[in-house]
Amino acid sequence: MRQAQYLWWHRQRRRRVLAKGLVHLYFGDGKGKTTAALGLALRACGCGKSVVIVQFLKDWKCGELDSLALIPGITVLRGKAQGGVFIHEMSDEEKLATKCIHDDNLKKAIEMQKSGQCDMMILDEVVDAYNLGVLDAGLFNGLLDNKPESLELVMTGHGPEASLLERADYVTELVKRKHPFDNGVAARRGVEF
Repeated sequence: MRQAQYLWWHRQRRRRVLAKGLVHLYFGDGKGKTTAALGLALRACGCGKSVVIVQFLKDWKCGELDSLALIPGITVLRGKAQGGVFIHEMSDEEKLATKCIHDDNLKKAIEMQKSGQCDMMILDEVVDAYNLGVLDAGLFNGLLDNKPESLELVMTGHGPEASLLERADYVTELVKRKHPFDNGVAARRGVEF
């Protein structure tokens, strides 16, 4: 009888551990942060999970969005105010409008998770949006502080603060050693975007 109880307890514990969502952080100046996060999205969808991707600071057409649109179970929320391509090129009004878009998209993602429509949430370039002040810090920290146990949370960006590194279960730093951009080669459709 003891062995049967142990086996039952062990199976229950294993189910709880496997059902626990973890926090992933891909950061650095190397290529591949978004690519790694989207690879997880494909894997999760292939296993029947629903994925919500929130892209911060991005509004240009890119190849991955065309592919993701064909996959049931993946929702993409994105956008920023019209204006400069980069945040430092934006006016104060454009930055404020971008912050509103980002805050709204993160709120939508959180609501989708609460209603059972999100097993994995990918926050692409969230570290940058947070560091640049175009994302409500309280909203973002509230998500981290109150992350539902089953939610798999994936974040990307550059230069996370130490507290974010500590909160993550997976931390992967992508370091650039060499990149064609350094030699004047522009980003290429289908490779970099």
